[in-house]
Amino acid sequence: MSGAVARRRSSLLKLAMLAAGLAAAGLLLRGIGLAPGTDWVDRWVLGQGVLGDAVFVAIGAAATAAGAPRQGVAFLGGYAFGAVEGTLLALAAQVVGCAASYGWARAVGRGWAERRLAGRFGHRLRPLRDVLAGSPFGATLALRLLPVGNNLALNLLAGMAAISAVPFLAASALGYLPQTVVFALLGKGIRVDGAWQMGLAAALFVVSAAIGLALLRAHKAGRVIEDDQG
Repeated sequence: MSGAVARRRSSLLKLAMLAAGLAAAGLLLRGIGLAPGTDWVDRWVLGQGVLGDAVFVAIGAAATAAGAPRQGVAFLGGYAFGAVEGTLLALAAQVVGCAASYGWARAVGRGWAERRLAGRFGHRLRPLRDVLAGSPFGATLALRLLPVGNNLALNLLAGMAAISAVPFLAASALGYLPQTVVFALLGKGIRVDGAWQMGLAAALFVVSAAIGLALLRAHKAGRVIEDDQG
């Protein structure tokens, strides 16, 4: 068995274990009455109508742009609005946040971003930046579908590479969607004690991760990552 195949199998096993943990953790949190990070949602979003929607998108976008996990925004969207509306509003917040950090890196922050990415992992990220420049939509989509990775770092890389905003943001939105649905379902399940929503979230998480790994394997971005790990 080659090293690359072994790494992929190990990654899939870890993803399966993580997905199973989603449902278990959600049930536990609901059972003991803890839903992390929901205080501001309870105060400023729930029951506030359109104003609450705007507050959620604005805060979610700012958090995403600053590097907060986009999955957390999706979780809170599901908690506040339910699976469907929560997915749409969380996705809007994620894309706005993505556009903000991408635009900042491209317009005024390229020097700062270069310094930030020139540290310990900079030598790993530079080849990936070149791949993004060569195939902005395909590389971005493959990377966004993975359940791991640094959302902010990818935004900065894209901005520094000055790739076209349209394919980058379109691929980001499409790639964000599966995990946004997953975590919105999880957030809704915790709020309404919906065990089936959490089970469905875990299953969808495995499916979306497997698709992301398959796309990454076929794409040059995957070969860059494997070369770095080899």
